[in-house]
Amino acid sequence: MKFTVERDVLADAVAWAARSLPVRPSVPVLAGLLIETVEGGDGLQLSTFDYETSARATLPASVQDEGKALVSGRLLADICRSLPNKPVEMTVEGSKVSLVCGSARFSLQTMPVEEYPTLPDMPQATGTVRSDLFANAVAQAVTAAGRDDMLPVLTGVRIEIEGSAISLLATDRFRLSLRELEWNPGATDVSAAALVPAKVLADTAKSLTSGTEVTIALASSGAGEGIIGFEGAAGGGVRRTTTRLLDGEFPKVRTLFPAQHATVARVDRATLVESVKRVSLVAERNTAVQLAFSAGVLTLDAGSGDEALATEQIEAVVTGEDITTGFNPQFLLDGLTALEDPVVELAFTQASKPAVMSGASSLDGDVDGAFRYLLMPRRLLS
Repeated sequence: MKFTVERDVLADAVAWAARSLPVRPSVPVLAGLLIETVEGGDGLQLSTFDYETSARATLPASVQDEGKALVSGRLLADICRSLPNKPVEMTVEGSKVSLVCGSARFSLQTMPVEEYPTLPDMPQATGTVRSDLFANAVAQAVTAAGRDDMLPVLTGVRIEIEGSAISLLATDRFRLSLRELEWNPGATDVSAAALVPAKVLADTAKSLTSGTEVTIALASSGAGEGIIGFEGAAGGGVRRTTTRLLDGEFPKVRTLFPAQHATVARVDRATLVESVKRVSLVAERNTAVQLAFSAGVLTLDAGSGDEALATEQIEAVVTGEDITTGFNPQFLLDGLTALEDPVVELAFTQASKPAVMSGASSLDGDVDGAFRYLLMPRRLLS
């Protein structure tokens, strides 16, 4: 194998493919990055796979001799980042790969290609969505995803597809996120659901924003069942990721959003974020920040007894009954940060029940901005 490729193109593709390499691979070859020349044309394919998540990147290159090689993915990524801005020439010489870029020369030990697992095929494409919209929606949805590996179902994001609408749901039992967006399905009657690892979904959506669209490939049954695929254009080529779906039944959480509310408050989001950050400085671990809503005012309090205390008042448009409740300050900030809208609406049924946070775009019926964040209250110290 021998080829020449632009340094920036190679470095970007290697970094993308190597991003999901396991830190502690179960077998040594899973730490490798497979480099293959594209059969019958000028180009390369870079692949990684850990039996759960696969990544493939194609990129343009001038190929002199076809072939394949498996080398340490993280080492190659580190080398490519350090290279000068000159064309890169790579050649397989026996059990070594020679890399030359300007006056820089590297020799890398190869791994046995025949021991590398076969990457799964992409399921049939289900539809496409704008890459920037998808990345934003996923970033909002994963806010509420669990991080406890003892509850693996809650570490995922449930993707629900019904016709031209996609819903993304996540919960860690203390909060719940729901993000809805429109997309372009391959068939108008498409209906599918998948539970995708939140971290993989977030990394994938963020990494596929170079192109204008992301293709989502989800098998409803038959071949490819149990995996989901994502594909987008980047660096003059195509990037594809597949990941195995999580097993288990995601809780039926949609019913947790109440149909009616006794109190609704609208507050400037940036002002509320800064106020929560200040007041929570005196909140002891696992204690709440208190929020008291009354006519035109939101009062925030934290601290108790002889310890440090903090209080602050900000303007709020309050409709309905006065209400006092409290929340985990970090969970509250996570939701406020994810919302993005200049004005946030907080809706309550009663102090002991979850509050629903949403933004102006959701309230105005903008499906592509329909994000809701449900947050369980915390017990207030007396």
